[in-house]
Amino acid sequence: MLSKPPTENSADAGQAGGLDETLRLSEVLNAIAADTSRERIAVGDLLKVMQERAFGPLMLIFALPNALPTPPGTSSVLGAPLVFLTAQLALGWSPWLPPIIARRSIARKDFAAFVAKATPWLARAEKLLRPRFGVLAHPPAENIVGLMCFVLAVVLVLPIPLGNMLPALAICLLALGILERDGLWIIAGMALAVASLGVVWGVVWAFVKTGLFLLHRLID
Repeated sequence: MLSKPPTENSADAGQAGGLDETLRLSEVLNAIAADTSRERIAVGDLLKVMQERAFGPLMLIFALPNALPTPPGTSSVLGAPLVFLTAQLALGWSPWLPPIIARRSIARKDFAAFVAKATPWLARAEKLLRPRFGVLAHPPAENIVGLMCFVLAVVLVLPIPLGNMLPALAICLLALGILERDGLWIIAGMALAVASLGVVWGVVWAFVKTGLFLLHRLID
C-alpha cells in the first residue's frame, strides 16, 4: 500500500524507498505525527513519503477538515492544493505540487492533534475497505474520478454557503476508494458527489433568485 514514513532514525531510508508498503494510512499518519525528529511537517514531506500513492492520502488530508465544522476561509486555503492534485489525477499525471504549496508546513504537535482526532474514524473506515471492482479504481475510470474531484475541489474554493461539507465528504470517500482500490467506495463517493453538487446548485440558485427578487423590488 503506502511507504512507511521516516521515524527517528529512518529519514534517509524514507527517501531511498524500500520500506514496508503494507501499512495502512492511519498507521502512516500516526508514525509521521510521532516522529519527534521533526518540529514541523511540510506538505512536500507528505508527498515524498507517500510517493506514487500520494493522491488518495493527500486528497483525504486536505478534504477531511472541510467535512467538519471549521472557521470561515478554511475551505479556500485547503481547497487550493486539492485543485492541483485532482487536476493531475484527472490528467493521469504523477502527483506534484508547486513549491509555494509544498513548502507550507504545520507544527508537528498540531499535526499530531489532527491525526489523533482523525485516525480513529479512518481506522474504522479502513476495516470496511478492500480491493474490489478494481476496474473503477484504475484508469480510465480513475481519471473520471479525478475529474469529479476537481469539480468538487473548485466548489470548495468558492465562497458558497454550505458548499464545503458535502463536497469534502465526497472527496474523502473517493480518496479512500482510490487509495485501497475499492470500487464500491468509489461508487458511493460518486453518488454523494452528484448529490452534493445538486445541493450546492440549489443553494446558488436560491441566492440568485433572492438577489433578483430584491433587485426587482428596488427597481419598482
